[in-house]
Amino acid sequence: MMKKAKPSARMGANAPKAVDEYLAGIPEPAQSTLQHIRSVIRSVVPTGTIEVISYGMPMFKYRGMLVGYAAFKNHCSLFPTGSGVQRFAKELEGYSTDKGTIRFPPDQPLPDALVKKIVKARVKENKEWD
Repeated sequence: MMKKAKPSARMGANAPKAVDEYLAGIPEPAQSTLQHIRSVIRSVVPTGTIEVISYGMPMFKYRGMLVGYAAFKNHCSLFPTGSGVQRFAKELEGYSTDKGTIRFPPDQPLPDALVKKIVKARVKENKEWD
C-alpha cells in the first residue's frame, strides 16, 4: 500500500490565501528579503496592478501576470513571466536562472535597479499584448 504524502503547510487547505499571510509564514532572512522585493516591485507597477496568490506564491497582475516571488529551503526566487529572464541574461550573470526563474540567496535580495528594470519591461510587454 502506498503512503500518501502529507501536504506541506504551503499547499492544499492550509495554503495562504493572501500575500501578507504567505509572507508571515516565511522564516527569516527570506521573509525580510521578500518583503523588500515586494516593496521594490510595488514602487514601479502601474495603478490597477493587483497582488494575488497564484501557484501558491505571491504574484503581481497587470493585464496578465507580471512577476511572482517565493521562498524555498535554500534560496528565494523571482519569477518574471514573459521574456523576463532571457531579456536580462547579461545582468543576471552570476545568478542561477532557468527559463522563468531567477534564484538568489535568502539573505541577499536582487539589486533594486534590476528588479525595477525587469518589472517595467514586463509591464511594457503586457501592455503590448492588449
